[in-house]
Amino acid sequence: MNRLLVATSCAAVAGAAATGAYIGVVTGRLTVDLGLGRRTRPLGPLQVDIAAPRETVFAAAAAPYADRQPRAMREKVEILERAGQMVLAAHRTVVGSGLTAVTVETVTLDPPSRMGFRLLRGPVPHVIEAFAFDETIDGTRLSYTGELGTDLWRLGQAWGDLVARSWVHAVRDSMAAIKTESERRA
Repeated sequence: MNRLLVATSCAAVAGAAATGAYIGVVTGRLTVDLGLGRRTRPLGPLQVDIAAPRETVFAAAAAPYADRQPRAMREKVEILERAGQMVLAAHRTVVGSGLTAVTVETVTLDPPSRMGFRLLRGPVPHVIEAFAFDETIDGTRLSYTGELGTDLWRLGQAWGDLVARSWVHAVRDSMAAIKTESERRA
């Protein structure tokens, strides 16, 4: 009887630890950055044509990082630090099951042609991304490229594939919002 109680207790503790670790990784509170078996994969490329001048599109994309941040953005993006054209920001994204992922990233603003992002804390140990703003005959082409990296060989690669799907979905939503706001402003 005692062995059964001990085995059940151990299983409960292991299950609770696994659940806690999963929630920690999903929400970005626990980043596994071992540097072992690092695999990277591309994010994007994605493009959207916007009927607005490049400066307008850049301003719409950079609004969450502006000195006077729109009120609607404050719940999603918290500015932690500013230094010249670089911002340290915490991004909040609902990831399902009532969980909110918090990523901390540096955002480099190079108006009006580029915005760069580098992940410091999140559900994976490595993400670099960029938005490019190119003039076109009809306005601006907003392009997105990125790279996501995970550790632990195939296990990490499988996790990275799951994270990448959600990540790219969030980027698509952001690009759609930038398009809508830019064309409204224009």
